[in-house]
Amino acid sequence: MNRLLRLGIALATLMLSACATNNASRAPDANLTKLKTFYVVRVPADERGIEKLIAARLNSMGYQSTSGDAPTPAAPVDAVVTYQDRWMWDITMYMIKLDIQIHDGTSGAILAKGEVMRPSLQRKSPEGMVEETLGVIFK
Repeated sequence: MNRLLRLGIALATLMLSACATNNASRAPDANLTKLKTFYVVRVPADERGIEKLIAARLNSMGYQSTSGDAPTPAAPVDAVVTYQDRWMWDITMYMIKLDIQIHDGTSGAILAKGEVMRPSLQRKSPEGMVEETLGVIFK
């Protein structure tokens, strides 16, 4: 019984030691403060509306943002936003990782990118993941 208890404690410690991570990087000459208008490109396989969550969060941050299926916006914008969302199953589906890239609206060059990864025990809603990822990019 003592051995079983130690094994249980070891497993619990291992599970709780998984950490959330977030990273961001920018191009050396990137000035995100000059960006005012954004277009978020929907990932073709995304049926959860993550592009709308990203656009809504950018709007709430004071930017003008739209989203759509087309790889390029209908009207010129300062930046095009792309993303990759990764989902995992642990009793329910949850977003384990979100990567967001900010591209120059004219050249397509990556200006900045950010990623957030949260294991099952530290999971957030998709809205929370979008907020955190954009937060690390625009901090």
